[in-house]
Amino acid sequence: MGATASKLEKALGDQFPEGERYFGLENFGNTSSLFGDGFSLLEQLLEYYSNNKNVAEVDENLLTCLADLFNQCQIVARLTPRSDWRITEINSSKKKTGVIAPKRFVQRVKKQNELFRSYMHQDAHEFLNFLLNELVDILEKEGNDINDSPGTSSQAEQNVNGPVHLQENGAKKEPLLTWVHKSFQGILTNETRCLRCETVTARDETFLDLSLDIEQNSSITSCLKNFSSTETLNAEDKFFCDKCCSLQEAQKRMKIKKPPNVLVIHLKRFKYIEQLGRYKKLSYRVVFPLELKLSNTVENADSEYSLFAVVVHVGSGPNHGHYISLVKSHNHWLFFDDENVEMMDESHVQTFFGSAQEYSSNTDHGYILFYENLSVGN
Repeated sequence: MGATASKLEKALGDQFPEGERYFGLENFGNTSSLFGDGFSLLEQLLEYYSNNKNVAEVDENLLTCLADLFNQCQIVARLTPRSDWRITEINSSKKKTGVIAPKRFVQRVKKQNELFRSYMHQDAHEFLNFLLNELVDILEKEGNDINDSPGTSSQAEQNVNGPVHLQENGAKKEPLLTWVHKSFQGILTNETRCLRCETVTARDETFLDLSLDIEQNSSITSCLKNFSSTETLNAEDKFFCDKCCSLQEAQKRMKIKKPPNVLVIHLKRFKYIEQLGRYKKLSYRVVFPLELKLSNTVENADSEYSLFAVVVHVGSGPNHGHYISLVKSHNHWLFFDDENVEMMDESHVQTFFGSAQEYSSNTDHGYILFYENLSVGN
């Protein structure tokens, strides 16, 4: 290994994955708080760039900027879209590590949403929702525009990587299934049982991530069980039963009907405390396993997931701090802090579970978790 080799290259040595490059992203003031997502959309974004590179020069949007950034890096590994994105680059360069400045993308984000224009600390989960929903809106609009043109339905399907269906009367289209949906979208079913007639009413809703309430010295498994626990509706919260035609006591629970390919779990570490009149960070210790079995699904069948990325919030409160990321690539765990990329031991992941005591000097806590469905493609 040459004298110019980075610390990471020296640490990996002969185990450095062939053809891959690990790059951090330069931090533009508050941009370390702008990015908080875990992507497995490499192929779709590169294909989108290839199909729209001429359009991108004329009609720029958040998706074209993101696709352009991916094209510049030719990413292979998953990344966390923040200033310290975990980027694995393939290009003709012999350089295996380095720093990239995502100026065009960051400028577009600030232009698109005034929330991210200041230098104040921003929430990574809010950005995750903004980014994914914005990508979906762009893809759906482009797909619908193209599909409305005669003889272009196949091109529309290519753009959104999903089929377009018509209702029987041919009047309305079902929502387009974009590649964002195919990666992140799951389905929840909200079941309400009337305690008088025992009729069960079920309502489905889609989700791109799960936000879980947390408790001290708990685990992701227990948080998921609480998420799906049964709640009794009574007093002023009684349920209107269509069969009884009146308000009745009922039991309500949320279950996962269709698990997503990429399960994104957001730990609700920021809670509004009425006595304080402000939000407070919960430094609770919440164990997140490397391998997770997702139970409590409608089919009552476990789905097995593997942890591949963690967004960590560093700081004592919600209005200030920093984000770092942990990413697993080729059985190696990497630690990303803006421009700095280092190798870390797998056992070190548990140091980001949180604090067992209320007052602790440790302020580095897992905030957003990314799990990959191991059964996909099997």
